[in-house]
Amino acid sequence: MSIRDRGAIKWTSLMLPEHVKQLRELDWNQSKKVKPELDEQQLELIEETICEAMEKNSDLCFTYFQKDNFHLIIGKVHIVDTYKRELRIVDFHDDVHRIKLDDLIDVKIN
Repeated sequence: MSIRDRGAIKWTSLMLPEHVKQLRELDWNQSKKVKPELDEQQLELIEETICEAMEKNSDLCFTYFQKDNFHLIIGKVHIVDTYKRELRIVDFHDDVHRIKLDDLIDVKIN
């Protein structure tokens, strides 16, 4: 067996457990996604798109950020709950999904 066959295994066996833990955390932190911050224009555009789609009863494609990842859902806005600051969206299976307004990244008419 050559040195190249063992790759990273050779080097991790020579490291202290604390160093191995730090390297794993560093790798985990690099793979985390970050929610982009939206400016006022983007928020207004999202609001206008939702209002227009509700008037026309159109499907929307929602992109939102939840649990350190981006998600996509297609459906119609059933309720805008301003008290809870969330949308209730009905998809084509008639399932209801709740999305926090603060989690929205983008909304497009489908």
